[in-house]
Amino acid sequence: MRPQVLALLCIHLVAATIGAEALAQPSRSPRPAGTARMTCAEAMALVKSEGDVVIAGGTAPERFVSGPGQCSGAEIAELRFVPTRDNPQCPIGYRCREPGFEEWNW
Repeated sequence: MRPQVLALLCIHLVAATIGAEALAQPSRSPRPAGTARMTCAEAMALVKSEGDVVIAGGTAPERFVSGPGQCSGAEIAELRFVPTRDNPQCPIGYRCREPGFEEWNW
């Protein structure tokens, strides 16, 4: 019985060490301050490469996704246009949102 307890203790210690190392690693590169500082191509490439990113697209930070598949089952994807350095209406990606009552397919 003691070898099993010792093995379980070792497994828990290894798991705790791995978890602590993962938490201690620095996060990915910081996000740009906003789309107004990027070109349209840079903003679109950021959303496409990340798939799901939160950046300031206008007045407040907003979540942008690369496609409808990034939204949850109850949400719909809506193409989002934001101002960038070179385009006041850049189609950066999609915004996931809950559909309104009139949009449900009854």
